[in-house]
Amino acid sequence: MSGILGKKIGMTSIFDDRGQMIPCTVIEAGPCYVTQIKTKERDGYDAVQLGYDEIKERLVNRPAKGHFKKSGVKPVRLLSEFRNFNGVQLKLGQEVRVDLFHQGDVVDVTGRSKGRGFQGVVRRHHFGGVGMATHGQSDRVRAPGSIGASSYPSRVLKGMRMAGRMGGERVTVKNLMVLKVIAESNILIVKGSVPGAINGYLEIVKQS
Repeated sequence: MSGILGKKIGMTSIFDDRGQMIPCTVIEAGPCYVTQIKTKERDGYDAVQLGYDEIKERLVNRPAKGHFKKSGVKPVRLLSEFRNFNGVQLKLGQEVRVDLFHQGDVVDVTGRSKGRGFQGVVRRHHFGGVGMATHGQSDRVRAPGSIGASSYPSRVLKGMRMAGRMGGERVTVKNLMVLKVIAESNILIVKGSVPGAINGYLEIVKQS
């Protein structure tokens, strides 16, 4: 299996053999359950759908109940597909655990970044602000400045960096090393930071 679903627990640090401190993220990875197996003949592509984070049955609608009943698993909150599973033979309802990872593996972690709401250009695009704070300019320090384009092309070009919604996007951080796997607690410790807030859902995919 190439990947697993998990939840961000938080950040900490560990020390290596040379005594250097390494910042790392603690992830609760699994257990996940196989809720659907897609094949090229029936669905047009090969994939395995995993479910994570069990919830009460009353919280899911009837179509979802039928989907989970067919696969023989309890209702879960999160479903996600993994394409590359290296020909591993999986069965509906099979449990996928964190022990598929090993120390030294390189993984890509995908999550949803923290939503920052509507932000100005200084915070969103790291603008320096316009002009000096003196000579009567009391409200122009964090303003974007002129966006005009003169008589040609007489319009604002697409992609202009302006104020707007920031964060809350799907973000992938690549090439993170697995520092430790604690199988009995479903814990995966990876080097560096991963997207999202604490308790945010993550997809962890092992690089082939």
